[in-house]
Amino acid sequence: MDKTLIKPRRLSVLAFSLLFTYLLSFLFEGQVLYSLTDHFRVPSTTFIFTAIIAHFVGLFCCGFFVKTPKAAKNAMLYGIGISFVGSIPFFFSASFLLWEVSLIVCALVSGCAVASWGCFLKSWTPKNERIKTCADVLIYSNILMIFINLMTIYLSPFIGLGLSLLVLILAGLFTALLPVTEEQIAEVSNVKVYLSLKEPMLFLILFVVIITINSGLMYQVFNPAFKHLTWLTSWYWAVPYIVALILMRNLSARAKRSYFLYIGMVMIMASFISFMLLDRSAGSYFIVDTLMLGACGIFDLFWWSIIGEMLEYTNHPVKIFGIGISANVFGVLIGGLIGSSITSINLPSAHVAVIALTVICLTLAILPQLNRQLVLLLKNHTYLMVYSIMGEKEQDKIISNTKVLDSDFLTEREHEVLQLILGGKTNKAIAAELFISENTVKTHVKNIYSKYNVSSRAEIISTLLKNQIHD
Repeated sequence: MDKTLIKPRRLSVLAFSLLFTYLLSFLFEGQVLYSLTDHFRVPSTTFIFTAIIAHFVGLFCCGFFVKTPKAAKNAMLYGIGISFVGSIPFFFSASFLLWEVSLIVCALVSGCAVASWGCFLKSWTPKNERIKTCADVLIYSNILMIFINLMTIYLSPFIGLGLSLLVLILAGLFTALLPVTEEQIAEVSNVKVYLSLKEPMLFLILFVVIITINSGLMYQVFNPAFKHLTWLTSWYWAVPYIVALILMRNLSARAKRSYFLYIGMVMIMASFISFMLLDRSAGSYFIVDTLMLGACGIFDLFWWSIIGEMLEYTNHPVKIFGIGISANVFGVLIGGLIGSSITSINLPSAHVAVIALTVICLTLAILPQLNRQLVLLLKNHTYLMVYSIMGEKEQDKIISNTKVLDSDFLTEREHEVLQLILGGKTNKAIAAELFISENTVKTHVKNIYSKYNVSSRAEIISTLLKNQIHD
């Protein structure tokens, strides 16, 4: 990795980790906001859902207006500054209208700031390292969130709010230090395209929304049930999440992370079943929370890493990153609304658990149909990453060792085209390199597809790697 990337990458990790800490501890169903509403004895539900909706809008819409690295940096700085000013009213007596307006503004601009970071994730982290960068920001922000939660609960919600604003100030300082260079601008615009992102992105959004409905249910079903265990929930809540992130972060690049999706699904099911069968003791909380938050860690890093890799194939990283993260927020919103509705009628906890488990079962019933499209995307993500880290000799070995179906062998020109396809070249780039027309390239590509019985470049990579493994 180029040493010149080290400092900007670390700056971007620090800036985003601190910004995300502010979101997790305060705006986004944070302990600081809950404690402040308890202190001033005002209902928290309206404030919580208002902030989530505004944050979703900011994430989703930002990329339509912020399209350059300079604009992304400004969006982060303005978002951080406005969020700081907008948080100050929460130090004073609750005014419903003032708090509501402040939350809407803070959540909206912070959503823009989060989406804008996608530009720096693309620019300052090499594509095969983005899973580690995503893991780092999630780990650091959750560790800091735990610390702020403890200060909020055991000292004062105002101290918690003050610490949230302190990390926001630090986020602004590190963001201000982020460089915006001509090379960075060129990198954002210089896109190599394997396939259109439109269809994979739609399936990924659907997947993320469905999975994260469980997170919203957790906030409204699990957390209230164990509220009496303040001493435990204040620090242990995010620990399984952090542990899962560390384990996923340090997996081998060749590991098939898609398998962990199914492990996560089983953990979610087991979590709700445990919630239904066990009591509300500390031991039960350890089991339920470990299963649920561990699964959340698996899923979050999995789809964060996919979005991170997608940035390589677009010149609109803010839009792709913002929309991808907004899918998570939308899923939490839906799950929260469902959970809030079923708990507002004061059903016994066992009945609530049954309803929640039914929702999970319905979610899993949808996933097999979704997986027919999604699994291809996930496997392509893994295979593309594996191929890209191989040396040239190993790439050539894969091609030469591959047996072509029906005893058809590639012509010399088709072999050249295939190597360039695997190198990430577009048809236009292949034509320029081989000094042939783009239509001729398309003909060679069509013949290669036919011989391998595939319909896309990604499937070729998948097929070649599978054959290599079998050999």
